Amino acid sequence: MRVRLLLLPLFAAPLAAQSVRDDVRAWREAREPQIVREYAEFLAIPNTKNDTAALRRNAVAIVGMLSKRGVSARLLENGAWPPAVYGELKSPGATRTIVVYAHYDGQPVDAAEWRGGAPFAAQLRESRGGEWVDIAIPERGRLNPEARIFARGAGDDKAPIVAILNTLDALAATHRKPTINVKFFFEGEEESGSAHLKQILEANRALLAADAWLFCDGPTHQSRELQVAFGGRGAMGVELTVYGPAKALHSGHYGNWAPNPGMLLADLVRSMRDVDGRILISGYYDDVVPPTAKELAAVRALPPVDSALRRELLLGGTEADNALLAERILYPALNMRGMRVGQVEGLAANAISTEAKASFDFRLVPKQTPARVQSMVEQHLKSTGWYVTHAAATDAERLAHRKVVRVTWGAGDEATRVSLDQPISQALTATLDEMLGKPVLRVPTLGGSLPTATIERTLGVPLVIFPIANHDDNQHAKDENLRLQNLWDGIEAYAAIMTRLDAHWPRTTP
Repeated sequence: MRVRLLLLPLFAAPLAAQSVRDDVRAWREAREPQIVREYAEFLAIPNTKNDTAALRRNAVAIVGMLSKRGVSARLLENGAWPPAVYGELKSPGATRTIVVYAHYDGQPVDAAEWRGGAPFAAQLRESRGGEWVDIAIPERGRLNPEARIFARGAGDDKAPIVAILNTLDALAATHRKPTINVKFFFEGEEESGSAHLKQILEANRALLAADAWLFCDGPTHQSRELQVAFGGRGAMGVELTVYGPAKALHSGHYGNWAPNPGMLLADLVRSMRDVDGRILISGYYDDVVPPTAKELAAVRALPPVDSALRRELLLGGTEADNALLAERILYPALNMRGMRVGQVEGLAANAISTEAKASFDFRLVPKQTPARVQSMVEQHLKSTGWYVTHAAATDAERLAHRKVVRVTWGAGDEATRVSLDQPISQALTATLDEMLGKPVLRVPTLGGSLPTATIERTLGVPLVIFPIANHDDNQHAKDENLRLQNLWDGIEAYAAIMTRLDAHWPRTTP
């Protein structure tokens, strides 16, 4: 009875955040075609990470869209690189400030792979009989919430930008104002590794002062329910080149004598990771901080989706004896992005190749550092008989060593994870709980990687993640899309956050 009485104020109806949600929903339902049409116009601006001119057009467009909504907005220039977009919306009497983060750049595209061959010509589609059918955006009326808009950037990561813009419209139309100061930071280099993010942050430290950052990137839970994540895994990439003979050799004449680089590479991979995903490098787990009891409890309280995902993905089983996906994400991972040696099928030749290449990404968890991982990997290679070089191997090196590997490291970043008891964590979840009338899903860590560590280290602020894109949005792949209901949910949630977050944020740190 006592527990019920304690919970009653939280889920009594109507609650303040639910009132905001209902007003915003009524506003949106009256103008869904206009929202989608503006979204399509924004998506029509190409945003691939290697097109700096197009990225600048995106940034300028965002400044214009923010300014139209009464937000003081401008570009934060970064030399020849894509600028960040900064906006600020002050609320009289507000005592809290958050920075809302999203990014406007996207992954490269191969137009030939996309249905219709035009990745930036946003197309609304409905699923009929298991097939996606093109439909026109109507002039008026309600849209099918299960319809999707297809274009590069639709899910990753223009969706939250458009949701935020429409949230501002909805609040103005319903005569509501934010109760917190809101700053907007939209990055243009996230898909390129945020190479110049630290430079921008340091140059604008005072401008970006805030109590917390809200990251609006990533997918909702596979159950389609909204989730709050309290961290993301770090990441770093590495490319390996293993050398064979100086020229390709006939496998009949030289097989079993000349080392085959593909076989050598396969043995190297096997020495680093087992079939259940455990990394076999000595000392690799020494720095890993295990998840807390509260984090494990949060993971195990999530809706069960693993069985459905296995069926959808045609997986007869998963690594680590079918352990929970959400729990596995709390631990480090080593993934092979690709391997190349020789040819297959009709192009296969009975030859020993000259070299073999593999590309890996490491996913890091709190306390692991890229420098430490790099050191352990290279020590592992040396201890298993490899001669390690960071440049193309010379003739002398290849003659002197039986196993030669060239190692090329990419940029790396650390993981972040704030406590579920952090004031911003409690304020955000309480706000969304109030809006939903039930607990929002609490996820300790997203599986993907975001530039959260750079911001946390540079500015010393806590960060939480609130994604709105559908989990099956094909991000980074062909036919990327956004489910309309996810966009509608995002607009309502951002409205609740802007008007109710302050009410749940304790004035002093416990």
